[in-house]
Amino acid sequence: ATERRFSEFLAREITPRFPDGLTVVDASGQWRDPATRRTSREATKLVLLVTPAEESSAAPTREVRIAAIVDAYKRRFRQKSVLVLTREACARF
Repeated sequence: ATERRFSEFLAREITPRFPDGLTVVDASGQWRDPATRRTSREATKLVLLVTPAEESSAAPTREVRIAAIVDAYKRRFRQKSVLVLTREACARF
């Protein structure tokens, strides 16, 4: 994804679902397609989200919002796989 296309994706898909803030980091990634066993290497973006452990039951859960972002990313950028890592942490701002 070009910087412009990713910025548009960030503004349309990620920020509305996580408006309290996030961090984007440029990185290099690789992934092996299990069907073809070919390894793809490409520039990538890491999106770091820090969210409260408990959220309002009226809002979509964190997992639902992340799944919607992943689905949108796969469609928009024609990706077969998107890594999501969720872990508990202690954070303070």
